Amino acid sequence: MNDAFKALADPTRRQIIKLLRDQNLTAGEIAEHFQISKPSISHHLSLLKQAGLVSDERKGQNIVYSLHTTVMEDVLGWMFSILGKQDQEENR
Repeated sequence: MNDAFKALADPTRRQIIKLLRDQNLTAGEIAEHFQISKPSISHHLSLLKQAGLVSDERKGQNIVYSLHTTVMEDVLGWMFSILGKQDQEENR
């Protein structure tokens, strides 16, 4: 889970997650949304993949990236459980 939080700490990676939420994309398609180099995008995708937040699949000459929803659900569930505990403590 620590790798997921480290990966999500970067605004570029959070934006990539938002893009993949709507549809699967190639690295080139993702890069079109940013003003940074393609190697930088590849680095961000690699970190997201290492954290288990995205997966990739080769389709012909392209690699298509998709959001790994199970891991995202785990991260969000953990965050909401923490928030719920804080709300309970504040209401005491």
